[in-house]
Amino acid sequence: MKLSELLKNIEVKNAYTDREVVEVTADSRQVKEGYLFVCIKGATFDGHSAAAEMLEKGAVAVVAERDLGLDAQIIVDSTRDAYSAICANFFGNPADRLKLIGLTGTNGKTTTTFLIKQILENVGKKVGLVGTVQNMVGDEIYPAHYTTPDPHELQSLFRKMVDAACEYCVMEVSSQALAQGRVAGIRFLLGVFTNLTQDHLDYHKTWENYFNAKRMLFESCDIALTNVDDENGLKIVEGLPCQVKTYGVKNLNSDFTARNVVFSPNGVKYELVCDRIGTVKCPIPGRFSVYNSLCAASVALTLGFELEAVIGAIAKSNGVKGRIEVVPTDTDYTVIIDYAHSPDGLENIISSLKEIARGRVVTLFGCGGDRDRTKRPKMGRIAAELSDFCVVTSDNPRSEDAEKIIDDILEGMKDTKTPYEVVVNRKDAIKWAMDHAQPDDIILLAGKGHETYQILPTGTIHFDEREVVAEVLENK
Repeated sequence: MKLSELLKNIEVKNAYTDREVVEVTADSRQVKEGYLFVCIKGATFDGHSAAAEMLEKGAVAVVAERDLGLDAQIIVDSTRDAYSAICANFFGNPADRLKLIGLTGTNGKTTTTFLIKQILENVGKKVGLVGTVQNMVGDEIYPAHYTTPDPHELQSLFRKMVDAACEYCVMEVSSQALAQGRVAGIRFLLGVFTNLTQDHLDYHKTWENYFNAKRMLFESCDIALTNVDDENGLKIVEGLPCQVKTYGVKNLNSDFTARNVVFSPNGVKYELVCDRIGTVKCPIPGRFSVYNSLCAASVALTLGFELEAVIGAIAKSNGVKGRIEVVPTDTDYTVIIDYAHSPDGLENIISSLKEIARGRVVTLFGCGGDRDRTKRPKMGRIAAELSDFCVVTSDNPRSEDAEKIIDDILEGMKDTKTPYEVVVNRKDAIKWAMDHAQPDDIILLAGKGHETYQILPTGTIHFDEREVVAEVLENK
């Protein structure tokens, strides 16, 4: 593809020689003969510092934000925005031929995107999915490295979806992706807001930055669907030109409302009230399942699908790996894996389990290293106040000392009366919890969810909690 074609609709500040380009990248490790290299300044590495070296490796040109004194340089205002547009041009702007549904918020995105995909497929549509657990093109599964991929991978996925005749794409849109311009220039048919609580402040630094990053999604959508039970639900779309639809459980004036909610160990049931009334039966237990399924239903109804088809699809949902996932044990207690790794996420899952538990709720959890330290005591307090027993352990300590992370957690638990046990090694902690389980207990393994690895100071190891549970049972 010609350089001029890749730079279509991008304001370039200098003259350049039009040449043939074989591939595009912002990763200096990938550059080969004929590549176009885009210089992006990250947290630890500035691509501008490697620009001259990339030309020596055979790059056709480098895209930069300032004059580097190089012959084959292309200067733009923002290389992040330019990279997104260049990747879109490279793959033929496939997003223009998809109906894009983007979800942002702290909790609920993954389960809700899967529910939306299942609903749309149930009414005969072919759907792509981009998210935390996996990426999908129809039934084909592709590994997910980030919640929202970098522009090259994202546009490549869009291209695969178009080639496979997908009509819709439903995707999680993270705050980091929005702040880093990974979806810059992409227009969403529908932008969805689930909720907003403390998370990712290690990256965004302030609540305002976090909020404003999330808001960017709704600056690029035709229709916004927002949870008005959340205090930020209307603020996030305030003053924006998009059409606004609302959903909620507490706010009875919303466009889509759940009323007469009934909880059971087998799921939730409620009346969905919009311009009509239908009974929703979602086979995923927990209070948050009301919000997730209501949100998914509201998306489909906003898109114009029939109520009966929507609630019929929800009734057939099979859930998502790592989200309130029941692990087979054939014992008199239950083991549940959930990704809850924020204060609000932990509160939601424990509260939901307490509503259906016949015995104790035993919460096994930790906190990630190299991340926001302020949420550690908050999570400790929430787990202690809501659980009957806690097992405090490691999560992904990364470069930090796991015991010091645990000390931060215990600060929030010291004034509570809930008994707890500290077992630093997570595998040993799971074994301890199962060895001390009582009849009808629910053992919640919180924080890892779909992950099949653990990041330690010494490196990343394979760690699948399903396998750990199976091994403990086998050794018994």
